[in-house]
Amino acid sequence: MLDNRAIVHMDLDTFFVSCERLLDNRLIGKPVLIGGTSDRGVVASCSYEARKFGVHSAMPMRMAKMLCPEAIVLRGNSGIYTNFSKDVTDVIKESVPLYEKTSIDEFYIDLTGMDKFFGCHKLASELRQRIIKETGLPISFGLSSNKTVSKIATGEAKPNNQIRILKGTEKPFLAPLSVKKIPMVGDVTYKSLCDLGIKRIKTVQEMPMQLMHRVLGKNGLSIWKKASGIDNSPVVQYHERKSISTERTFNKDTTDVIKLRGIIIAMAENLAYQLRRGNKLTACITFKIRYSDFQTYTQQQRIPYSAMDHNIIPVVLDLFRKLYNRRLLVRLIGVKFSHLVEGGHQINLFDDNEKQLLLSQAIDKMRERYGDRAIINAAGMDAKSISRWNPFTGEPPPLLANRRR
Repeated sequence: MLDNRAIVHMDLDTFFVSCERLLDNRLIGKPVLIGGTSDRGVVASCSYEARKFGVHSAMPMRMAKMLCPEAIVLRGNSGIYTNFSKDVTDVIKESVPLYEKTSIDEFYIDLTGMDKFFGCHKLASELRQRIIKETGLPISFGLSSNKTVSKIATGEAKPNNQIRILKGTEKPFLAPLSVKKIPMVGDVTYKSLCDLGIKRIKTVQEMPMQLMHRVLGKNGLSIWKKASGIDNSPVVQYHERKSISTERTFNKDTTDVIKLRGIIIAMAENLAYQLRRGNKLTACITFKIRYSDFQTYTQQQRIPYSAMDHNIIPVVLDLFRKLYNRRLLVRLIGVKFSHLVEGGHQINLFDDNEKQLLLSQAIDKMRERYGDRAIINAAGMDAKSISRWNPFTGEPPPLLANRRR
């Protein structure tokens, strides 16, 4: 079956920008940037008109505005983008036997065996046209025998187009492309490959697999396989989450301990509620802090499995106290819960009391009815942009273009 797989990778083109253009057609044809509008903000999405000036996603907004001064800058709205993404997901869900949603705007679809009944390329093409017709959003796809080649093909198909790579033609298709097109090859790995004189995928294809493994370890072996069009990874419909986390980058570096403590409590409180809502428990808490000189420190602590505020918040605050010892301006803080397992809170005979547990249950019921922040710890009231998505519904988290406040 692996020899006859048909894997489609679909990606919505400049998704955030396309959503904004559906809401305001005056943006069509103009350079648009979406992301944080402050000097610390980054570009979450940009139109092709802006890309002509060298702008790309994840670029500092300050630099993007220098490259493209006439660009229209929008903060974005994660709720709107999530709804549009759901519309696309619903169309795909109705049309295919197996799909994997890997981000708010990206999907893998397994059409293996469908050629006996309909034709995989025809089915993918009609699905793409249906998405465009029903949602108004432009979308591109690549079709091949595996996920890696299909994803690279989608990048070559954009904007708003489609490419089919026939079985046996994967290596010739990949050969002339830059090694940076290979999934997993980031800036650091790309620099390492360039230092070795490797800039095109063809060069990797011609290298012995053992040499790539010797130079770059397991990562080199994976890169060699992907460059050769080899990828047997399956399309998996649901991923069990192993961790949840949240971060906050400040518009202005701060030493305000009361402010930092309040936001940390809000982060921990929100994540603990998400655990309880998803019937999950955590056994490992990690705190992260980045100072104004970009020195970043993290520390973690194992705890008995829990999802209760009174067990988790004191641990997070203790980690903060241990790491915040330089008295420098703070640029970023973050909280992460990992080693997640399924289950409810196990009552501790000595540490828990009935009043505390009943209070927690009552608070959760109010949040379920009126919203995540209907009732919160007073210390965290100023943290108004803590993410409110449910990480355990099978949906990936939305890319929040307006997290900073």
